[in-house]
Formats: sequence, C-alpha cells, structure tokens
Amino acid sequence: MAGPAHYSLPLPGFDKPVTVLIVVAPFYRDIADHLLAGARATLEKAGARHETIEVPGALEVPTAIGQAFRMAHFDGFVALGCVIRGETTHYETVCNDSSRAITLLGLQGACIGNGILTVENPAQAAVRADPDDQDKGGGAAAAALHLIALARRWGGRRHRAGFRPGDDETILLAEGGPRA
Repeated sequence: MAGPAHYSLPLPGFDKPVTVLIVVAPFYRDIADHLLAGARATLEKAGARHETIEVPGALEVPTAIGQAFRMAHFDGFVALGCVIRGETTHYETVCNDSSRAITLLGLQGACIGNGILTVENPAQAAVRADPDDQDKGGGAAAAALHLIALARRWGGRRHRAGFRPGDDETILLAEGGPRA
C-alpha cells in the first residue's frame, strides 16, 4: 500500500541573485554526501549561488548558521546532517537542541531549510538522503529558497538580535570608527 501523496511547491524565481550557505555535518559521510548533492542540485536549478562549510556534528550546524547570519552576507541557509538513534538519550538531545536552535534562528529572520535527518537506523537515512528517492537535501534547499522569496517580498529587512547601541558614538566605536 502506497503512502499519501506529497505535494512540493514549485521553486520560486528571483530577479536578483541569491546566495545560500550550506552547513553540513558529515558525521555519516555517505548520508551527508547524498544530502549535499540534492541541496546543490536544487539550488543550481533555481540559479542560486552557494557555498558549503562542514562542521563536526548536528549540534554545531545552528551555531555556524548563527555566526554566518550575524557576520556574513547570505540570503539563506541549508542545514544538513543526520542523527541516527543509538543506545543512549544523546539522540533526543541532539535532535531536539539542533532543531530548536534552527527554529529560533528562523524566528530571528534567518531563512533556513532544515535538512538534518532524525532517523531510527541507517536504512531510513539512506532513503531520505538519496536525491533519487526522498531527496531531503533538495527539500531543505527548496525550503530555504521559499523563505528567501518571502523575505524579499516583505522587504528583506534583517533585524539583528541582541544589544543595540543607543547613540552614534557607540555605533562608531563598535564598528572600529574614530572616537568623537
């Protein structure tokens, strides 16, 4: 018996170039490589430029995205990795904390497609990562592109989280400018 049919939105089009950072945790290299292939193919199909960085594990993915969101100039981000259930509760910690951190970054305005797989076994991961099967890497890239399109539709303003200086002198000092 076949499962329910899934609908995917058509990829958005863009008038101005789009640049996306892919952050991948290659702990399970074969799974990560498939996720990465799917994400890159989807971004290239949409005409988006992309850069890829690797981090040690799924918990480091949102940290790297958060750093890039604050310090670099990317329109969006694709989070890729895989967490396979083991014998301890570490699985729940990694799944919950990485997902929660990505969600919080999204609520701050980062356009993130979450392609971190959370599975019971390697066979489930292989099916989900395969670009010729469920293509979750491509799906994460598509999600990022859709969020970028929405941000551009609504003005694309980025609001940085955290402390905001109250006067021009403080701003100049923070940016390394001269003291008045």
